[in-house]
Amino acid sequence: MMTKDKMKKSISMKGLMAKGLMMLLALAGSNYCQAQNATKGGNAAQQQATIVVSNPTSASRTELIELSMSEVKAKLDNATPKKGEAYIVKNKRGQQIGSQITHDGKFLIDASVRPNGTATYTISIGKPYPQKVWTTGALYKIRKDDIAWENDRCAYRVYGPALQKTGERSFGTDIWVKNTPDTVVYERYIKDMNGNIQGYKIDAKARALEKQAKAEKNPTKATELAEQAKALWAESREVDITTSFHLDHGNGLDPYRVGATLGIGAPSLMVGKTQYLPYCWKTYKILDNGPLRFTVELTYNPSTIGDMKNVVEHRIISLDKGSNFNKMTVWYDGLTTPTDFATGFPIHEEDTESKTFAKDYVSYADPTDNIEVNQSQVYVGVLFPNGIDDTYYQLFDQKHDGATGHALGLKHGLKDGEKYSYYFGAAWSKYDVRSYAEWQLRIQEFLEALKTPLKVSLFR
Repeated sequence: MMTKDKMKKSISMKGLMAKGLMMLLALAGSNYCQAQNATKGGNAAQQQATIVVSNPTSASRTELIELSMSEVKAKLDNATPKKGEAYIVKNKRGQQIGSQITHDGKFLIDASVRPNGTATYTISIGKPYPQKVWTTGALYKIRKDDIAWENDRCAYRVYGPALQKTGERSFGTDIWVKNTPDTVVYERYIKDMNGNIQGYKIDAKARALEKQAKAEKNPTKATELAEQAKALWAESREVDITTSFHLDHGNGLDPYRVGATLGIGAPSLMVGKTQYLPYCWKTYKILDNGPLRFTVELTYNPSTIGDMKNVVEHRIISLDKGSNFNKMTVWYDGLTTPTDFATGFPIHEEDTESKTFAKDYVSYADPTDNIEVNQSQVYVGVLFPNGIDDTYYQLFDQKHDGATGHALGLKHGLKDGEKYSYYFGAAWSKYDVRSYAEWQLRIQEFLEALKTPLKVSLFR
């Protein structure tokens, strides 16, 4: 028979067990609700997808890979970032790496993979760290509607309507070399503009003093005024030396001559041996602006090509972090008959020998616009991974803008609305490519990488 003390103890133990059971049930219910909410997108941070990147080549590869943004979202159960959140990518150490969503629904990842190896990354939603901007571009109205863009290797620009109105014959794509991975173009434009403003003021004072000196009857006073004007002209030259983007101030310069040529890789149409060069863009739209890819779409004014009137050129140009080469996609509206297409770059008179014509590219070691001052070379190339019918050197009837002719790649019979893609780019001998032989290797490596892309798999 149970004593009163034993009965009390038994009741107490049963009460404790009941309370414990109730707490466990409550905790289980709470966890179940949280799991349900996560499945419904209520806790997006818990959703995660895995990316496996395989390198099928024997070369180390560091380049941007592309995934479908819709596929990424599907793997994350269509969870969406909240305010202050984003889609973030991490490596195996948990470090955030560069990524970007593009205008055409791609998710870019800055991947690095060892030779014949694999790399694994995760995608989730969370609060990102600030990313370094590697590629960027803008419209510069302060320089007659230039559109200029850059990555960590090089910078480029094309000319706009304001320049065309002046009548200046600058047609093709310009090259601004650099020796730093940091963005520098904006700084160069501002420094050049401020230098021009200061220089104009000094020049005006110098001209006024010269005018006074000519009118001065006192020879001594006239000489004094002339000397003051001379000093101001020297000051103006010094301002130009310290501010002009045509001179190297420690991070590179604009050493490339364009004028009435293709510059680097501008498109053109050919009727027989007559080449129709583009002028300046009419409209533009920046589609992507970093941190990993810059993309711009350009439309040109209607032009007459042979017997065809109102032919309109369209371009989409994109540049990725870490690449020496822009991707160019070009097409034309208004071609009433298939027309030959050509692109390339000018061969300058100071060096007409350092050029290469291969089946899928043309390249050149450009001597720069001032050999004695610059003491360097700009390596240029236009690549045709989708095939080209011919590569050759076409001489001008008369040399101009320091150029003797064009190195060209020729595609026969481009049709109306047909899109054709190729690559163009440059490097500087004072930065990442030290010799023309190295430039040849860089081109071949890039073409091989296009032929044998990294393999990308996305898992939940």
